[in-house]
Amino acid sequence: MKLPLFDKARILVVGDVMLDRYWFGDVTRISPEAPVPVLKVSRVEERPGGAANVARNIAELGAHCTLLSVVGADEAGDCLQKLLTTQGRVNALLHRDASISTIVKLRAVARQQQLLRIDFETPPSHEVLNAKLAEFHAQLPNADVVILSDYGKGGLTHIAEMIKAARAAGKPVLVDPKGDDYARYQGATLLTPNRSEFREVAGTWHNDAELTDKAQKLRVELGLDALLVTRSEEGMTLFREQGVRHEPTHAREVYDVSGAGDTVIATLAVMLASGAEMPDAVCVANRAAGVVVGKLGTAVVSREEIVQELKQKD
Repeated sequence: MKLPLFDKARILVVGDVMLDRYWFGDVTRISPEAPVPVLKVSRVEERPGGAANVARNIAELGAHCTLLSVVGADEAGDCLQKLLTTQGRVNALLHRDASISTIVKLRAVARQQQLLRIDFETPPSHEVLNAKLAEFHAQLPNADVVILSDYGKGGLTHIAEMIKAARAAGKPVLVDPKGDDYARYQGATLLTPNRSEFREVAGTWHNDAELTDKAQKLRVELGLDALLVTRSEEGMTLFREQGVRHEPTHAREVYDVSGAGDTVIATLAVMLASGAEMPDAVCVANRAAGVVVGKLGTAVVSREEIVQELKQKD
Protein backbone atom coordinates (compact mmCIF):
# COMPACT_ATOMS: atom_id res chain seq x y z
CA MET A 1 0.00 0.00 0.00
CA LYS A 2 1.26 3.47 -0.89
CA LEU A 3 0.65 6.10 1.76
CA PRO A 4 -0.99 9.37 0.70
CA LEU A 5 0.80 12.63 1.42
CA PHE A 6 -0.05 13.98 4.87
CA ASP A 7 1.22 17.56 4.61
CA LYS A 8 -2.15 19.07 3.63
CA ALA A 9 -4.21 17.31 6.31
CA ARG A 10 -5.67 19.57 9.02
CA ILE A 11 -6.89 17.98 12.24
CA LEU A 12 -8.67 19.65 15.16
CA VAL A 13 -8.18 17.76 18.43
CA VAL A 14 -10.33 18.54 21.47
CA GLY A 15 -10.12 16.72 24.78
CA ASP A 16 -8.43 16.11 28.09
CA VAL A 17 -4.72 16.89 28.08
CA MET A 18 -2.18 15.90 30.69
CA LEU A 19 1.52 16.02 31.38
CA ASP A 20 3.24 12.64 31.60
CA ARG A 21 6.26 12.79 33.89
CA TYR A 22 8.72 9.92 34.10
CA TRP A 23 11.30 9.32 36.81
CA PHE A 24 13.80 6.77 35.48
CA GLY A 25 16.35 5.08 37.71
CA ASP A 26 17.57 1.89 39.38
CA VAL A 27 16.38 -0.07 42.39
CA THR A 28 19.20 -1.69 44.37
CA ARG A 29 17.77 -1.80 47.88
CA ILE A 30 14.66 -1.86 50.03
CA SER A 31 13.80 1.12 52.23
CA PRO A 32 14.60 0.70 55.95
CA GLU A 33 11.47 2.75 56.72
CA ALA A 34 8.99 0.40 55.02
CA PRO A 35 9.13 -2.75 52.83
CA VAL A 36 9.20 -0.78 49.57
CA PRO A 37 11.87 -0.47 46.85
CA VAL A 38 14.02 2.68 46.76
CA LEU A 39 14.27 4.22 43.30
CA LYS A 40 17.44 6.22 42.75
CA VAL A 41 16.39 8.66 40.03
CA SER A 42 18.96 9.25 37.30
CA ARG A 43 16.81 10.85 34.60
CA VAL A 44 13.53 12.79 34.36
CA GLU A 45 11.41 13.06 31.19
CA GLU A 46 8.25 15.02 30.44
CA ARG A 47 5.92 14.19 27.55
CA PRO A 48 2.50 15.42 26.40
CA GLY A 49 -0.22 12.94 27.41
CA GLY A 50 -3.91 12.32 26.74
CA ALA A 51 -5.29 14.43 23.91
CA ALA A 52 -1.91 16.19 23.78
CA ASN A 53 -0.32 12.86 22.83
CA VAL A 54 -2.90 12.49 20.05
CA ALA A 55 -1.89 15.93 18.77
CA ARG A 56 1.80 15.08 19.00
CA ASN A 57 1.22 11.91 16.96
CA ILE A 58 -0.56 13.92 14.25
CA ALA A 59 2.27 16.42 14.04
CA GLU A 60 4.88 13.64 13.92
CA LEU A 61 3.10 12.18 10.88
CA GLY A 62 3.59 15.53 9.14
CA ALA A 63 0.00 16.80 9.27
CA HIS A 64 -1.25 20.12 10.69
CA CYS A 65 -2.81 19.93 14.14
CA THR A 66 -4.69 22.39 16.33
CA LEU A 67 -5.26 21.27 19.93
CA LEU A 68 -8.01 22.75 22.08
CA SER A 69 -8.09 21.98 25.79
CA VAL A 70 -7.96 23.30 29.37
CA VAL A 71 -5.00 23.37 31.76
CA GLY A 72 -4.26 25.04 35.07
CA ALA A 73 -2.44 28.34 35.45
CA ASP A 74 0.59 26.49 36.80
CA GLU A 75 4.06 25.18 36.04
CA ALA A 76 2.75 21.92 34.54
CA GLY A 77 0.51 23.87 32.16
CA ASP A 78 3.46 26.03 31.10
CA CYS A 79 5.54 22.90 30.54
CA LEU A 80 2.83 21.27 28.42
CA GLN A 81 2.43 24.40 26.29
CA LYS A 82 6.18 24.55 25.69
CA LEU A 83 6.49 20.85 24.85
CA LEU A 84 3.69 21.06 22.30
CA THR A 85 4.76 24.24 20.56
CA THR A 86 8.52 23.66 20.45
CA GLN A 87 8.92 19.90 20.16
CA GLY A 88 5.49 18.84 18.97
CA ARG A 89 4.87 21.54 16.34
CA VAL A 90 1.26 21.74 17.48
CA ASN A 91 -0.94 24.86 17.48
CA ALA A 92 -1.86 24.45 21.15
CA LEU A 93 -4.82 26.58 22.24
CA LEU A 94 -4.77 25.79 25.95
CA HIS A 95 -7.33 27.71 27.98
CA ARG A 96 -6.01 28.51 31.46
CA ASP A 97 -8.17 27.84 34.51
CA ALA A 98 -6.65 29.26 37.68
CA SER A 99 -9.02 27.21 39.85
CA ILE A 100 -7.56 23.84 38.79
CA SER A 101 -4.26 22.00 38.58
CA THR A 102 -3.04 20.71 35.24
CA ILE A 103 -3.47 16.92 35.10
CA VAL A 104 -0.14 15.25 35.79
CA LYS A 105 0.60 11.53 35.69
CA LEU A 106 3.89 10.78 37.41
CA ARG A 107 5.46 7.38 36.72
CA ALA A 108 8.45 5.83 38.49
CA VAL A 109 10.27 3.42 36.15
CA ALA A 110 13.16 1.02 36.74
CA ARG A 111 14.57 -1.26 34.01
CA GLN A 112 11.63 -0.48 31.74
CA GLN A 113 9.18 -1.61 34.43
CA GLN A 114 6.71 0.84 35.96
CA LEU A 115 6.92 0.74 39.74
CA LEU A 116 4.33 3.37 40.65
CA ARG A 117 2.02 5.96 39.11
CA ILE A 118 0.76 9.05 40.94
CA ASP A 119 -2.05 11.16 39.45
CA PHE A 120 -2.87 14.84 40.08
CA GLU A 121 -6.13 16.10 38.59
CA THR A 122 -9.05 18.54 39.07
CA PRO A 123 -12.10 19.01 36.77
CA PRO A 124 -12.21 22.36 34.90
CA SER A 125 -14.74 25.12 35.66
CA HIS A 126 -17.88 25.75 33.58
CA GLU A 127 -16.76 29.25 32.60
CA VAL A 128 -13.55 28.00 30.98
CA LEU A 129 -15.39 25.11 29.30
CA ASN A 130 -17.86 27.58 27.75
CA ALA A 131 -14.95 29.65 26.43
CA LYS A 132 -13.44 26.50 24.95
CA LEU A 133 -16.72 25.67 23.22
CA ALA A 134 -16.76 29.11 21.58
CA GLU A 135 -13.18 28.52 20.42
CA PHE A 136 -14.23 25.16 18.97
CA HIS A 137 -16.87 26.81 16.77
CA ALA A 138 -14.25 29.34 15.62
CA GLN A 139 -11.67 26.68 14.72
CA LEU A 140 -14.06 24.18 13.10
CA PRO A 141 -14.08 25.69 9.56
CA ASN A 142 -10.30 25.25 9.35
CA ALA A 143 -10.34 21.48 10.03
CA ASP A 144 -10.67 18.51 7.68
CA VAL A 145 -11.30 16.03 10.52
CA VAL A 146 -12.20 16.45 14.21
CA ILE A 147 -10.92 14.20 17.00
CA LEU A 148 -12.65 14.24 20.38
CA SER A 149 -10.32 12.54 22.86
CA ASP A 150 -12.31 11.73 25.99
CA TYR A 151 -10.31 10.67 29.04
CA GLY A 152 -13.22 11.26 31.42
CA LYS A 153 -11.56 14.24 33.13
CA GLY A 154 -14.36 16.75 32.47
CA GLY A 155 -12.92 18.57 29.48
CA LEU A 156 -15.59 17.35 27.05
CA THR A 157 -18.74 18.40 28.87
CA HIS A 158 -20.10 19.85 25.61
CA ILE A 159 -19.19 16.87 23.43
CA ALA A 160 -22.72 16.28 22.10
CA GLU A 161 -22.91 19.86 20.84
CA MET A 162 -19.45 19.56 19.30
CA ILE A 163 -20.39 16.41 17.40
CA LYS A 164 -23.59 17.98 16.11
CA ALA A 165 -21.81 21.15 14.97
CA ALA A 166 -19.00 19.25 13.25
CA ARG A 167 -21.31 16.90 11.38
CA ALA A 168 -23.51 19.82 10.32
CA ALA A 169 -20.35 21.40 8.87
CA GLY A 170 -19.57 18.20 6.97
CA LYS A 171 -16.55 17.29 9.11
CA PRO A 172 -15.87 13.64 10.06
CA VAL A 173 -15.76 13.20 13.85
CA LEU A 174 -13.60 10.52 15.43
CA VAL A 175 -14.16 9.83 19.14
CA ASP A 176 -11.97 7.96 21.62
CA PRO A 177 -14.66 7.15 24.22
CA LYS A 178 -14.64 6.73 27.98
CA GLY A 179 -17.10 5.40 30.55
CA ASP A 180 -20.34 3.50 30.01
CA ASP A 181 -22.58 6.31 28.66
CA TYR A 182 -22.09 6.22 24.89
CA ALA A 183 -25.32 8.13 24.22
CA ARG A 184 -23.26 11.34 24.43
CA TYR A 185 -21.39 10.22 21.29
CA GLN A 186 -24.57 9.96 19.20
CA GLY A 187 -24.01 10.83 15.55
CA ALA A 188 -20.20 10.62 15.50
CA THR A 189 -18.50 9.24 12.40
CA LEU A 190 -16.34 6.69 14.21
CA LEU A 191 -15.86 5.45 17.78
CA THR A 192 -12.61 3.69 18.77
CA PRO A 193 -13.15 1.85 22.08
CA ASN A 194 -10.61 -0.73 23.20
CA ARG A 195 -11.71 -4.22 24.12
CA SER A 196 -12.33 -3.58 27.82
CA GLU A 197 -14.10 -0.26 27.14
CA PHE A 198 -16.43 -1.93 24.65
CA ARG A 199 -17.13 -4.79 27.06
CA GLU A 200 -18.11 -2.26 29.74
CA VAL A 201 -20.83 -0.93 27.44
CA ALA A 202 -21.94 -3.97 25.45
CA GLY A 203 -21.30 -6.84 27.86
CA THR A 204 -19.26 -9.99 27.30
CA TRP A 205 -19.15 -12.13 24.16
CA HIS A 206 -17.99 -15.68 23.58
CA ASN A 207 -17.11 -15.63 19.89
CA ASP A 208 -16.66 -13.28 16.94
CA ALA A 209 -20.28 -13.71 15.87
CA GLU A 210 -21.52 -12.39 19.21
CA LEU A 211 -19.01 -9.54 19.09
CA THR A 212 -20.20 -8.57 15.61
CA ASP A 213 -23.83 -8.65 16.70
CA LYS A 214 -23.17 -6.42 19.72
CA ALA A 215 -20.96 -4.02 17.76
CA GLN A 216 -23.35 -3.59 14.86
CA LYS A 217 -26.28 -3.12 17.22
CA LEU A 218 -24.46 -0.36 19.10
CA ARG A 219 -23.33 1.27 15.84
CA VAL A 220 -26.92 1.48 14.59
CA GLU A 221 -28.27 2.69 17.96
CA LEU A 222 -25.78 5.56 18.06
CA GLY A 223 -26.09 6.46 14.37
CA LEU A 224 -22.38 5.90 13.74
CA ASP A 225 -20.81 5.42 10.32
CA ALA A 226 -18.35 2.97 11.85
CA LEU A 227 -17.17 1.38 15.08
CA LEU A 228 -13.55 0.26 15.52
CA VAL A 229 -12.83 -2.07 18.45
CA THR A 230 -9.12 -2.30 19.24
CA ARG A 231 -8.46 -5.75 20.70
CA SER A 232 -4.86 -5.67 21.95
CA GLU A 233 -3.06 -8.87 20.90
CA GLU A 234 -6.06 -9.80 18.71
CA GLY A 235 -5.63 -6.74 16.48
CA MET A 236 -8.60 -4.51 15.67
CA THR A 237 -11.98 -4.95 14.01
CA LEU A 238 -13.91 -2.39 11.97
CA PHE A 239 -17.71 -2.61 11.92
CA ARG A 240 -19.66 -0.75 9.22
CA GLU A 241 -22.94 -1.10 7.38
CA GLN A 242 -20.86 -2.47 4.49
CA GLY A 243 -19.61 -5.32 6.67
CA VAL A 244 -16.80 -6.30 9.03
CA ARG A 245 -13.04 -6.04 8.47
CA HIS A 246 -10.47 -7.48 10.87
CA GLU A 247 -6.82 -6.46 11.07
CA PRO A 248 -4.57 -8.89 13.00
CA THR A 249 -1.91 -7.47 15.28
CA HIS A 250 1.49 -6.66 13.79
CA ALA A 251 3.45 -5.87 16.94
CA ARG A 252 6.82 -7.63 17.01
CA GLU A 253 7.82 -6.59 20.52
CA VAL A 254 5.54 -5.09 23.15
CA TYR A 255 7.12 -2.87 25.80
CA ASP A 256 4.25 -0.52 26.64
CA VAL A 257 0.67 -0.24 25.35
CA SER A 258 0.03 3.12 27.05
CA GLY A 259 -0.81 5.70 24.41
CA ALA A 260 -1.37 3.13 21.64
CA GLY A 261 -5.00 4.23 21.31
CA ASP A 262 -3.78 7.81 20.80
CA THR A 263 -1.60 6.67 17.91
CA VAL A 264 -4.47 4.71 16.36
CA ILE A 265 -6.97 7.56 16.32
CA ALA A 266 -4.33 10.10 15.22
CA THR A 267 -3.31 7.91 12.27
CA LEU A 268 -6.93 7.27 11.32
CA ALA A 269 -7.66 11.00 11.26
CA VAL A 270 -4.58 11.87 9.20
CA MET A 271 -5.33 9.10 6.69
CA LEU A 272 -8.98 10.16 6.30
CA ALA A 273 -8.04 13.84 6.02
CA SER A 274 -5.59 12.86 3.25
CA GLY A 275 -8.31 11.20 1.19
CA ALA A 276 -7.93 7.55 2.23
CA GLU A 277 -10.92 5.21 2.54
CA MET A 278 -11.85 3.91 6.00
CA PRO A 279 -10.54 0.32 5.54
CA ASP A 280 -7.16 1.57 4.32
CA ALA A 281 -7.00 4.04 7.22
CA VAL A 282 -7.64 1.21 9.69
CA CYS A 283 -4.95 -0.96 8.08
CA VAL A 284 -2.34 1.80 8.40
CA ALA A 285 -3.45 2.70 11.96
CA ASN A 286 -3.01 -0.93 12.94
CA ARG A 287 0.54 -0.91 11.59
CA ALA A 288 1.27 2.33 13.45
CA ALA A 289 0.04 0.75 16.68
CA GLY A 290 2.35 -2.20 16.09
CA VAL A 291 5.29 0.21 15.99
CA VAL A 292 4.37 2.38 18.98
CA VAL A 293 3.85 -0.49 21.46
CA GLY A 294 7.51 -1.35 20.91
CA LYS A 295 8.45 1.97 22.55
CA LEU A 296 8.41 2.82 26.25
CA GLY A 297 5.80 5.26 27.53
CA THR A 298 3.60 7.63 25.57
CA ALA A 299 5.37 7.74 22.22
CA VAL A 300 4.84 8.74 18.58
CA VAL A 301 5.27 7.13 15.17
CA SER A 302 6.65 8.86 12.09
CA ARG A 303 5.44 8.51 8.52
CA GLU A 304 8.78 6.91 7.63
CA GLU A 305 8.35 4.24 10.33
CA ILE A 306 4.93 3.35 8.94
CA VAL A 307 6.33 3.15 5.41
CA GLN A 308 9.01 0.74 6.61
CA GLU A 309 6.44 -1.29 8.53
CA LEU A 310 4.26 -1.63 5.43
CA LYS A 311 7.26 -2.92 3.50
CA GLN A 312 7.84 -5.72 5.98
CA LYS A 313 6.49 -9.11 4.96
CA ASP A 314 3.82 -10.42 7.28
